[in-house]
Amino acid sequence: MKVSELFGKAGLSYPPETGDIEIDQIVTDSRRVQPGCLFLCIRGLHTDGHGYADDAIKAGAAVIVAEQVRDVCVGGAAAYIMLENTRKAAALLYNALYGDPVSKLKIIGVTGTNGKTSVCVLLTELFRAAGYRCGLVGTVCCQSADGVALSPQNADTLANMTTPDPEELYRMLAQMVRDGVEYVFMEVTSHALALSKVDAILFDTAVFTNLTRDHLDFHHTMEEYFLAKRRLFNICRRAVINRDDEAGERLLSTVRCPAVSVSLTEGDYCALDIVKQGTGGSVFRFQAPDEEIEIALPIPGEFSVMNALTAGAVAAEYGIPLALIRRTLEQTRGAEGRMERLLLAENAGLSVVIDYAHTPDALEKLLQSVRGFRRQGERIVLLFGCGGDRDRDKRKQMGQIASQLADLVIVTSDNSRGEDPDGILTDILKGIDKERPYTVIRDRRLAIETAVLSAKPRDILVLAGKGHERYEIDRKGRHPFDEREIVREALKRRHAAGAEE
Repeated sequence: MKVSELFGKAGLSYPPETGDIEIDQIVTDSRRVQPGCLFLCIRGLHTDGHGYADDAIKAGAAVIVAEQVRDVCVGGAAAYIMLENTRKAAALLYNALYGDPVSKLKIIGVTGTNGKTSVCVLLTELFRAAGYRCGLVGTVCCQSADGVALSPQNADTLANMTTPDPEELYRMLAQMVRDGVEYVFMEVTSHALALSKVDAILFDTAVFTNLTRDHLDFHHTMEEYFLAKRRLFNICRRAVINRDDEAGERLLSTVRCPAVSVSLTEGDYCALDIVKQGTGGSVFRFQAPDEEIEIALPIPGEFSVMNALTAGAVAAEYGIPLALIRRTLEQTRGAEGRMERLLLAENAGLSVVIDYAHTPDALEKLLQSVRGFRRQGERIVLLFGCGGDRDRDKRKQMGQIASQLADLVIVTSDNSRGEDPDGILTDILKGIDKERPYTVIRDRRLAIETAVLSAKPRDILVLAGKGHERYEIDRKGRHPFDEREIVREALKRRHAAGAEE
């Protein structure tokens, strides 16, 4: 594709003398540059692509797109195109390179601190039940029509990334177009919005779940975090917003697009008369503007009701009948690693809940939900840690919440990344009530094994923080780590020990 065609489709300016240069690939990593490609200089969080322009030229890049020209590069073999924001350009150029897939899809973006994954999964189930071909882009997986998984072309660019980088994101959207997808449900993070990853998309609907403390290592203040989230509502046709959240109420008063509200008390769509059914979930009255139905949601927790209400409201706004919404929600298993009850043998002697809760608000809501369905005599054993290279101030808060709401707390590691695990544990312990039962086991595998082997009859073991993840990240990199397998292996040892007694 010629520069003139690529930049024309992307709506970007270019020097006329570069118009006839042929481009067959766009890359942002100088190590992947091949002759004839376009190299985008991106200012990253840890490195600046402008510093690798020389390497890209030596490797045969035909065009360098940058925000500035380094003197050492002047006079090189590659043509230079200067742009004000290369991150925004990345989204626009990759979308153009892959045939402008965003114009051929109805994309619903879901943002918020918690609930993005659950809402997107529920939306996918609801729209598929209505006969639509759907795609999903999110934390747990990326899927095209019929649930076909989309694998990353460059694994490193998608690793541990809720909203993929533009190279992967727009390639996936193009594949969805080829697969006949009509609707795409996308988790949109504050990072993706702040870093312009989705700037090529006009979202058909933007959805807001909530805003609680998280990612302050990146945004620094809650105000900056909110402003990043709000960007989604400047690039959408309409919005569905949780008005029970203070930030949601603020959004409703400022968004310029048509918006409807969801609420557990009073909104355009409401979940009323919630009756908890223990581990069986909740029954509630789903009230739409012109109709209402009763739904028996099989996932426990008030936050699960809010997620179902939000997804149901979006579906209803697209004309999906409430009767179908009810049938679908009453059959859902929810998102993997979100209030997931691990299926164990009846004689296991304990129950296990796996959840992704890794923020103070999510951990509090998780434990409150478990306390809501536990029966008399059941003990809540919480096992959790905090991620490395992330907001340190939330660690003490999570320790305080753990002590207040669990009967026994096991503090352990959770993706320590580049940090010293002991330093993270020390931060958590600042919030732990030393007068209440707790223990520290740095090795997460050993911590899980110990919790299972020492569990009392009818204990509820809550494994918080990893959810769907099947890996652990430390200074040495990423390692396979599946909590479900660890629990089942430990149960075998528990039963074997019991049989020998």
